[in-house]
Amino acid sequence: MKYVLALDQGTTSSRAVLFDQHAAVKASCAVAFDQHYPKPGWVSHRPQDILNSQLEAMRGAIRRGGVDAADICAVGISNQRETALAWDARTGEPLCDAIVWQCRRTAPLCLALTRAGHGERIREKTGLLPDAYFSGTKFAWMLANEPGVKQAAQAGTLRFGTVDSFLIWHLTGGKTYVTDPSNASRTMLMNLNTCSWDDELLALLGIKREYLPRIVDTSGVVGQMDAAILGREIPIAALAGDQQAALFGQGCIERGMVKNTYGTGCFVLMQTGETPVWSQNRLLTTVAWTIGGKTAYALEGSVFVAGAVVQWLRDELGLIQSAQESEAVARSVADTGGVYVVPAFTGLGAPYWDMYARGTIVGLTRGTGRAHLVRAALESIAYQSCDVIRAMEKDSRALLPLLRVDGGASQNDFLMQFQSDLLGVSVVRMRNFEVTAQGAAFLAGLGVGLWQWADLSAFWQAGDSFTPTMPREQAGALLDGWHKAVGRSQAWANP
Repeated sequence: MKYVLALDQGTTSSRAVLFDQHAAVKASCAVAFDQHYPKPGWVSHRPQDILNSQLEAMRGAIRRGGVDAADICAVGISNQRETALAWDARTGEPLCDAIVWQCRRTAPLCLALTRAGHGERIREKTGLLPDAYFSGTKFAWMLANEPGVKQAAQAGTLRFGTVDSFLIWHLTGGKTYVTDPSNASRTMLMNLNTCSWDDELLALLGIKREYLPRIVDTSGVVGQMDAAILGREIPIAALAGDQQAALFGQGCIERGMVKNTYGTGCFVLMQTGETPVWSQNRLLTTVAWTIGGKTAYALEGSVFVAGAVVQWLRDELGLIQSAQESEAVARSVADTGGVYVVPAFTGLGAPYWDMYARGTIVGLTRGTGRAHLVRAALESIAYQSCDVIRAMEKDSRALLPLLRVDGGASQNDFLMQFQSDLLGVSVVRMRNFEVTAQGAAFLAGLGVGLWQWADLSAFWQAGDSFTPTMPREQAGALLDGWHKAVGRSQAWANP
């Protein structure tokens, strides 16, 4: 039996999943790590925590599976995407904390770019809008504010990268410094048509090309894991941003297919084929993957806070003891009593793109209780996803036939039913919970010839399905209330 090891490096934990040659999960392991909030709106990670947790998860999955490293034929990496890191080429040591994709510290720089008239040019070249979400302004902030980064730039040893580049650098003992188009397209520095770093954008942000990794295909062998890690070299054969990996793992390999991942945030992607589709409704155009030199594109809508609102209920408010408890609490009341929670803790993503929106609770009365707040927080995840999907339908000029879902919060049946009711379409949940890791595994298996394209459709298996039961008038009224609540949250922190 041959195995593929998928490394799924996420925002709050690192996972590793072993798949056998029939695409069945043999074993998995997850290791959480700390989030840091040095200032309001700022989010950072310790780079060493990212690396150590991923190594621990990898070894844990292999130990649990009882698998010999000699039987692992490929490693695939999926990762939180826009999180930015800097390290020294001589030592591999981080030069500062990682700036997480959720972080808002570069909002003033993004606003300055827009006011200087660069917004449309950036969108034309990258498919993105100037926003603190993306990596490019994070790199620029590090150059301007971190002494260690400045010194490394002067010494010619500075390395910038997203999480995929940081991991593969360390997994290969510093021998491989690469990224793929699905990650590079999220930096605001890659030209979407050429899939290469763009000189005009680099100059705009003061970033030299030599600070950045080489862009390679999403699927294909790019390096060898150092034998010191698992006792033998293993080909690293896939790099993919986590949402593109989930799109691939969901089997959305045909134009027009849509998935939503309910993780820390929500990410809706529509595969649009080999030609970029430029959004007219404030969505993003991005690379889905590049395989064999051919690039597939996607439309994407990003919701910054989804599952994270459940963590907030648990960790900051103490309203629930576990994420699983939220479903029972939400079902204990018939509705929210008119309460809406807008979890704009780090601004609003698509289709609003408001860096200065902040979290808001509206509709409170004396009768509002714990259950109403929990239910409103869960419903906010579905409302935000609905806004994105409606924008996507306008761009594609087609109604969504069904929605494929995955991610931790997709295991909440209440949420999935409410999502189906709002959209008025069926919601289909993957039978395999590890869909992001599965996408990374599929891409790596293709990269070493373990699987062919024809094998992949047979591996995709639908699980539970949710069909709409709510009258459309009721769904429309609820959405009207949501949009009023969003209006109250917008521009709150705008200086």
